[in-house]
Amino acid sequence: MTTALKKSYEVCEEIGRGRFGVVFRCVSLDSGESYAVKTIDKRKISAGDSLDTQCLFNEPKILSLVSSHPNIVHLHNFFEDDFHLHMVLDLCPVSQDLYNLIVDNGTLSESQARPIISQLVEAVAHIHKLGVVHRDIKPENVLFDSKGSVKLTDFGSADVAVEGMEGVVGTPYYVAPEVLGGKEYGQKVDVWSCGVILYIMLAGFPPFYGETVVEIFEAVLRGNLRFPSRVFQSVSPAVKDLLRKMLCKDVTRRFSAEQVLRHPWITSGDY
Repeated sequence: MTTALKKSYEVCEEIGRGRFGVVFRCVSLDSGESYAVKTIDKRKISAGDSLDTQCLFNEPKILSLVSSHPNIVHLHNFFEDDFHLHMVLDLCPVSQDLYNLIVDNGTLSESQARPIISQLVEAVAHIHKLGVVHRDIKPENVLFDSKGSVKLTDFGSADVAVEGMEGVVGTPYYVAPEVLGGKEYGQKVDVWSCGVILYIMLAGFPPFYGETVVEIFEAVLRGNLRFPSRVFQSVSPAVKDLLRKMLCKDVTRRFSAEQVLRHPWITSGDY
């Protein structure tokens, strides 16, 4: 642990673990407030100019740019030494994320799903205005604070959008077809991921399914969006329309985050 981190915070129990680092609860020695500290071990990151290296070293810079939004986890402090990066972030209740909400409930009603997807897309629209693409939006990265508000987290795959981004980044069920197709891509990959999340909240399963990663990728590339009647018979035409516009293979016709927020299914909600 960095000496400067220990001078400001008491590092407590582990609350999460990822490919490159560990998340601990920590307490400010000044205020007594609890936070999360995400500790990344630089030695575990691929050497050279790899995508992993670029993204993970970009994360604190990107978070400092975007984290003023109420639906994005806030970066409170940042420390670095020869071997570690430490990011002090908002602390959300352990296991209180969208993944666990879906696992616990199976499916969500439209009235339950609407405020979640609305707040998530508000966060996405905010980062897009600032030129940032998240590239790994999935239920595990959608947290809830103590008041139940959405907090988008894990900007380890994020980058500043350029004319055309490249590289397969993301999680199989949520990655957009243009990423898998080896094409240049942009901000609308995040809208696709949000569309997959909305579908899963309503159906309890992903729109493009496979038993293996290869099968999942093949299903995503086909992009054959269906609404099985046994599940979607009680789902409104309005939300199906929105899903078609978010999960549209043709990127030129796919909605932007701002267009999603203006869709009647979103704007008609009372929440």
